[in-house]
Amino acid sequence: MLHAIRRVEPGNATRSSQISRTSPTTARPGLRRLVVGAAASVAAFGALASVSPAAYAQAGPSRAGFTGGPDRDRLTVTVRNAGGGADGTYELYCGPAGGSHPDPRGACAALERDTRWGKDVFAPAPEGGFCTMQYGGPATARVTGTWAGRPVDATYDRRDGCGIARWDRLVPLLPDMRSGKRF
Repeated sequence: MLHAIRRVEPGNATRSSQISRTSPTTARPGLRRLVVGAAASVAAFGALASVSPAAYAQAGPSRAGFTGGPDRDRLTVTVRNAGGGADGTYELYCGPAGGSHPDPRGACAALERDTRWGKDVFAPAPEGGFCTMQYGGPATARVTGTWAGRPVDATYDRRDGCGIARWDRLVPLLPDMRSGKRF
């Protein structure tokens, strides 16, 4: 089988160059499957790449198809040394929001806001990161249970800028230490 590459020259004339006498896909049947599979992968990637980042941002949390319920989204939040009546142990259920937490709707909304596919909303601050040398107080918290079908066991403190930012990201799941309002 003869294959050629056509090149359009000025004046709309075409010129052909022979490149091989046999097709690589007929010479090796396994290569044909590889070429077809690669073409399908490129087409699929093109379809994914055509979605704008703004569309992902508008989609909200990546929990599509998640049914929730007390047996799936159940957290226990234990707060110590926060003062102002915020210390204690609270139960939180999401989908629908409930439990003994002072603001279950707000706490569930804060978790939903930060829940994304492939990211752990309860992840610790990255190792080796640069954190400001500020002290946010002696408050500590521990969150245990299940969120989005995954086990949770996370601790929080306010001993440096990274810990403060991590804590503040989850307000009102954790008490708001920046204002007089604790939850």
